[in-house]
Amino acid sequence: MSELNKTPLYALHVELGGKMVPFAGYEMPVQFPLGVKKEHEHTRSACGLFDVSHMGQLLIKGPDPAAALETLVSADIVGLEVGMQRYALFTGDEGGILDDLMVVRGEGHLYLVVNAACRDQDLAHLRVGLGQDYHVETLDRGLLALQGPRAADVMKRVCPEACDMVFMQHGRFTLAGFPVWISRSGYTGEDGFEISVEKDDTDGLARRLLDEPEVEAIGLGARDSLRLEAGLCLYGHDIDTTTTPVEAGLIWAVGKARRHGGERVGGFPGADLILHQIDARDHDRKRVGLVAEGRAPVREGTELFDEEGHRIGEVTSGSFGPTVGKPVAMGYVSVAHAEAGNRVFAEVRGKRLPMTVARMPFVTPGYYRG
Repeated sequence: MSELNKTPLYALHVELGGKMVPFAGYEMPVQFPLGVKKEHEHTRSACGLFDVSHMGQLLIKGPDPAAALETLVSADIVGLEVGMQRYALFTGDEGGILDDLMVVRGEGHLYLVVNAACRDQDLAHLRVGLGQDYHVETLDRGLLALQGPRAADVMKRVCPEACDMVFMQHGRFTLAGFPVWISRSGYTGEDGFEISVEKDDTDGLARRLLDEPEVEAIGLGARDSLRLEAGLCLYGHDIDTTTTPVEAGLIWAVGKARRHGGERVGGFPGADLILHQIDARDHDRKRVGLVAEGRAPVREGTELFDEEGHRIGEVTSGSFGPTVGKPVAMGYVSVAHAEAGNRVFAEVRGKRLPMTVARMPFVTPGYYRG
């Protein structure tokens, strides 16, 4: 077994009492002494600091990199303004999702943040797909996420200029003396900022932010329950190469310019199938939210049944939702059972527990749109 990688904050996590676990090839904190539930609640009420340095940060340079990247993703990158960020999907020839990622359009370049477990394959995919005219660079930088309704209050003290940004805007700033790249985004459903920083500055910046009274260190456990309540997919669980964007409820990640009737129809892997599913609505299954009637969490891999006892799907993510006050989950069910309000049954330890199909997100998003 190969040795696990460490982020620039490994020593700080240990110092803070983080419980370290293997995750995507890294040693990462699943929780701190505060505990998962309280970390979750603190992020929803104040502000949490997350280490996401394990994510892949890439830079693409070359002639018209936006048009080139559109040959690999379904999003509208050409129409993306400089200084803005967009969620995108790498799709495969069969219409499945190879990874989900964030794309920032810079002056003459693109900055990408990809999932840690997919970083190497994404890098190879880009280099082969874009060809020799494009330079794809892996950046050795730290990445922090400052999330929660008090995140802007903290940022006003350490980098007030960043507070002028709205959701999905990106810029370069100096934060408490550290040169950084900041986007107003995150994966918790709350307002917040993702901060890319030089590797050697990561520890110092994290300590500076943790000095603020609103900020607590938050681990992977709360990160997962927060994104689940926000209805956000986790790659390799809720989306993968066997799911299409339409089945996953991610039609919005297929840019209007890339659909039938748009200026640049298709042109990405699997476009024929994906666009057909958008137009014909003939896919067999759909990602849905689920809320349990009892208190027992319904975990990933749990089978779902209808009232007649027929298997209709499977849970892909599930835990107790501290903000919702009930167990919540997401998963795939047959389209016939996907309407909000429908009752389904999850088989947990030999018992069929009732759940209700619900719209996502489970919590009201706090994104700052100006």
